[in-house]
Amino acid sequence: MVERYVMSIDQGTMSTRCILFDHQGRLASVAQREHRQHYAKPGWVEHDPAEIWSNLRRVVPRALRDADAGPEQIAAIGIANQRETTVVWERDTGHPVGNAIIWQDTRTDALVQELRRATGDDFFLDRCGLSPATYFSAPRIRWLFDHVQGLRERAERGEVLFGTMESWLIWNLTGGPSGGLHITDATNASRTMLMNIRTLTWDDELLSYFGIPWAMLPEIRPSAEGYGVAREVLPGVRIGAALGDQQAALFGQTCFAPGEAKCTYGTGSFLLLNTGTNLVRSRHGLLTTVGYKVGDEPPVYALEGPIAVTGSLVQWFRDRLGLIHSAPEIETLARSVEDNGGCYIVPAFSGLFAPHWRSDARGVIVGLTSYITKGHLARAVLEATGWQTREVVDAMNADSPEPLRELKVDGGMTANNLLMQFLADVLDVPVVRPMVSETVSLGAAYAAGLAVGYWPDLEGLRRNWHRAGQWMPTMDPARRQAEYENWQRAVELSFGWIK
Repeated sequence: MVERYVMSIDQGTMSTRCILFDHQGRLASVAQREHRQHYAKPGWVEHDPAEIWSNLRRVVPRALRDADAGPEQIAAIGIANQRETTVVWERDTGHPVGNAIIWQDTRTDALVQELRRATGDDFFLDRCGLSPATYFSAPRIRWLFDHVQGLRERAERGEVLFGTMESWLIWNLTGGPSGGLHITDATNASRTMLMNIRTLTWDDELLSYFGIPWAMLPEIRPSAEGYGVAREVLPGVRIGAALGDQQAALFGQTCFAPGEAKCTYGTGSFLLLNTGTNLVRSRHGLLTTVGYKVGDEPPVYALEGPIAVTGSLVQWFRDRLGLIHSAPEIETLARSVEDNGGCYIVPAFSGLFAPHWRSDARGVIVGLTSYITKGHLARAVLEATGWQTREVVDAMNADSPEPLRELKVDGGMTANNLLMQFLADVLDVPVVRPMVSETVSLGAAYAAGLAVGYWPDLEGLRRNWHRAGQWMPTMDPARRQAEYENWQRAVELSFGWIK
């Protein structure tokens, strides 16, 4: 019998990956290609959408070739994507209107502060579940209208289209200018500040507030549903799912029950807690978001705590300071000392995300003495991820009726055993890593396979999940509290650097 697979396309911040998964959720092949990061000005971060589409056209054939598979063996395609990243392109030509403005970009800071002063948070929280922040798509569209001559008028005439990265890829896969589908899913739409979080439709009041016309917006669809078939790259293969990358990881970790949570440790880190069909409005600096929506079933919501800088702090330590030659070396260096020597690093390179939401913050290193070595700095780099996670978990425990009892983790940083133990210690809960660490890609595959009947139901997916590692808390409670208080003082020192 010829093996069949589900293909996952993970369009991330640093690269585009294509992975084939079999019925047991095992990787059959993987192909990956990085794309260039564009930094035109301080605080600006951009990608070339045409380069990303070109990279997709390269990695898909390579993944098929490495699995010795043909397009006829692909049951469905699922797409996970970097969320909030804003792409605007011409309907008739398919040419992007400039580079994509990605989620890390902070050029809209002044606009966001103006919105908060003029309207306050409640106007937005009541409608989309989000407070104004540079993180989201709507301020970026408004910024483009204000800075690209004639763009607003072209949008009103329907000549240009907006989408997050999955919309851009699906439109191109299904024909582009020749009838491509202009769609998004509810998880990505929930990150724009334009979707009503209850009805899962574009909100007229929000569109009016930002001055964004309906004509440029994609149709909102469920996360797992048969969207259509590809006409490019994999002609005739069904596209069955799209999810924002962190919601895809929630799905891949099979966090299908309220109270189950996962944290993905990559460039940044993102902790999501399933709240079921109950829409929980955070009072402690978290985001209310759509976790996933399967077909005609009610949406499942989540609380999210995004952390802007975790893995990228290790990259900074390697590339900018030159204190290590490769990312894995940081664990060896950190183990060369017993503790951080009283040194703490707050990596607010472009402000702080949850639970602070301080765009005026900038990174600080505190507690430096002549005793401090590069080993202590390495440990402080890793511990920064642990303490930032602790802040988010504290906020979730304050918002949720049930405290966190276990944290499922995934992403590249989970290979660092010292960091995983530190997480368990500062959170005081077990930390669990699955056999398949590529949970973003796996979640997109699961959703697509579910949509086309490749997998029967959610319980079938749960049976595919297997534990690879577990860390239990061992830190003395008094030490945990004392060090957390030091961390909180360090965070306060990072505030107010940008006036």
